Amino acid sequence: MADMMQFDLVSPERRLTSTEASAVQIPGADGDFTAMAQHAPTIATLRPGIVTVQGAGGEERYVVTGGFAEVTPDGTTVLAERAMPAGEVTQDIIDDFVATAVAARDNATPEMLDQLSKQVGDIALVASELGLQSKA
Repeated sequence: MADMMQFDLVSPERRLTSTEASAVQIPGADGDFTAMAQHAPTIATLRPGIVTVQGAGGEERYVVTGGFAEVTPDGTTVLAERAMPAGEVTQDIIDDFVATAVAARDNATPEMLDQLSKQVGDIALVASELGLQSKA
């Protein structure tokens, strides 16, 4: 069996999971990456995407809209702006995510416009991965 590490996912609303994992796929702002036991220490900014956790009980997926990930040799912690199990994401939730991102983009300073436009596109990709529509 693969080496296990501690994985925690929290958002301002709640702790979503605290479990042992063999691998965690993370949607990093600078590119997706997989954290495993004994991973080099890393802190990464998250983009909207899906965090996939491989554990003894199988695979769990969580939608995040942003935040940070801290990876150490002993474990990984994701501090998400907003997060929920992928199975709980509905069309109304995606519509809310898109509306929030579009409003931020439409009110952005010129320096932030590219980043916020990318965020709208990332949410559209999450919707597509979940079989939902994005009205961006």
